[in-house]
Amino acid sequence: MKIAIVGCGAMGCVYAALLGNAGHEVWAIDTWKEHIAAIRKNGLRLEGASGDRTVSMGASTKAADAGVCDLVIIATKAMHVEPAAEAARAIVGPQTMVLSIQNGLGGPDTAAAVLGREKVMVGVVGGFGASMRGPGHAHHNGWELVRLGELSGPITPRLEQVAEVWRSGGFRVKCFDDIDQLVWEKLICNVTFSGTCAVTERTIGEVMADPDTWKIASGCGVEAYRVARAKGVRLDIEDPVRYIREFGEKIPNARPSMLLDHMAGRMSEIDAINGSIPRVGTQLGIPTPYNDVVCALVRAKERRMGVRK
Repeated sequence: MKIAIVGCGAMGCVYAALLGNAGHEVWAIDTWKEHIAAIRKNGLRLEGASGDRTVSMGASTKAADAGVCDLVIIATKAMHVEPAAEAARAIVGPQTMVLSIQNGLGGPDTAAAVLGREKVMVGVVGGFGASMRGPGHAHHNGWELVRLGELSGPITPRLEQVAEVWRSGGFRVKCFDDIDQLVWEKLICNVTFSGTCAVTERTIGEVMADPDTWKIASGCGVEAYRVARAKGVRLDIEDPVRYIREFGEKIPNARPSMLLDHMAGRMSEIDAINGSIPRVGTQLGIPTPYNDVVCALVRAKERRMGVRK
């Protein structure tokens, strides 16, 4: 299958390298010129939980260079989905399938607004903890599960086809009929660690080990769980704190992408992750004090960094 990864950052590199290693024709599309140049020259190196490999593939800063693809994976951060989807128009044909994978809420809906709801499927990944080592070189701490669902409706043959593509790369995959379930089960973990790690500049394991930090982090996750329940989302979670802890124990050395953004001097996805809980909570009359405070602290930190107005 011909696959384009639009937004080939840390997570996108995991997808690109392992799918390319499985024999698919993969194109890495990203705006980071040095990164694309390194992939063109030396291939894409991925090390970590899946081993250490370097994979040759197409790479460009312009999506159109890839030509029409069978599968387009939009792997940008939530705030970059719209321009990524606009760029992807050039490589989306009548039979092209589009998979949008972001943290938080709203990414797939944004992609669908550009490319059409009938085109877009949703991916949610957990337990990866990926980071960039340098141009053309990524690392991942784990690769626990890829969850897939249609944007509207139950599991379809095309969704199963996409799932098989991921499985060919060694990924563990589960398809869901209920899109809200897969999004919110991941979001509960994201809001636990993302904002808290960004504020405290600690790894997931360090946050879990400190009683005060863990109180704040788990408080964020429990609020997300309560909001999801109030919203009527079906969750296969009985004890949210245990669920979160089991997730975190699998990747204790990981730094969430929000912390990595701050380390690189970039604005984070706080509005799409922790910020989504107060937004939905307000609509449902559910108080979210932990997420309110964490969001405020992250935004204040970003203003100090000069990356937020």
